[in-house]
Amino acid sequence: MDKLAIVILNWNGAKMLRQYLPSVLEYSRDEAVVYVADNASTDESITLLKELFPEVKLILLEKNWGFAEGYNKALEQVDAEYYLLLNSDIEVTKGWLTPLLAFMDAHAEVAACQPKLLSIYQRDSFEYAGACGGYLDRYGYPFCRGRVFDVVEKDQGQYDEPAKIHWATGAALLVRARIYKEVGGLDSRFFAHQEEIEMCWRMRIRGYQLYCLPESKVYHVGGGTLPKSNPMKTYLNFRNNLTMLYKCLPEKDLKPVMRWRWFLDYLAAFQTLLLKRNVGDFKAIFRARRDFKRWRRDFKNDRQQIQQSRVAAHDAEFAPFLLLWRYYAKGCKTFSQLGQ
Repeated sequence: MDKLAIVILNWNGAKMLRQYLPSVLEYSRDEAVVYVADNASTDESITLLKELFPEVKLILLEKNWGFAEGYNKALEQVDAEYYLLLNSDIEVTKGWLTPLLAFMDAHAEVAACQPKLLSIYQRDSFEYAGACGGYLDRYGYPFCRGRVFDVVEKDQGQYDEPAKIHWATGAALLVRARIYKEVGGLDSRFFAHQEEIEMCWRMRIRGYQLYCLPESKVYHVGGGTLPKSNPMKTYLNFRNNLTMLYKCLPEKDLKPVMRWRWFLDYLAAFQTLLLKRNVGDFKAIFRARRDFKRWRRDFKNDRQQIQQSRVAAHDAEFAPFLLLWRYYAKGCKTFSQLGQ
């Protein structure tokens, strides 16, 4: 068994592999085995890997399974104490693995952790997808140290202390293999978007902790699969977020939160249409709610099993405020202003 396996999921990402894989190999080879799991790419990814990066272990998947199931199927073929799920568009830095592994080895109660994520394009600023550790408000809206909705902060050392978080980004997620398997891994039905947040919530329900360790630093391109304005991304985010809430919310919170989300989601849809003139996202939100209603029954058994596994206290699961109110009504645009 290896100590640490870095697993990069790839689909037609030859350009990203060529550009960013060298840093992963240079700064990780002494502490980890590097895998690339390929989701049936049709570009030159496989040829590139075999010719330029022969030390990388290849896992060839028979079709594009998406992020969640792609990782589940790939990790079935990896024998390691720790998995590190790493996006192909990440540039790592010297010594990045050392604080992550040292912390995990010293804290058996921690299921997963992440480094600080900074932007490739604005290297003094946090990156949208994960920043310096993720949180959820009581209605399921995600935010981060360093990023609240679309407002991304400059990194001025304000979040350089290790912090217990609600969720760790799937862009660079170090997780104990044993616990990944214990909770059932990523939910493949999500396909992509918010699947790591939902898995992290299941870990916390079982009493495990998650941390961001800013001493470890990486740079992320972000948005490599779907651009932020893509209606499919909007659809997946809304549908998957509602599904996550249905699966993970405690019984006493489920109905009131879902009633509020009905109102808030349709408010968001009409705001998108009337203020932003974005018909694509307007339709995507309606379709997401429709499809969630249709497939909610498929998650009934999942919900029962998750609730039966609950050992964590209710008040430890999310921030006790409505993020939308603090952001839009009170003007709280940064994590520190939210009053965590």
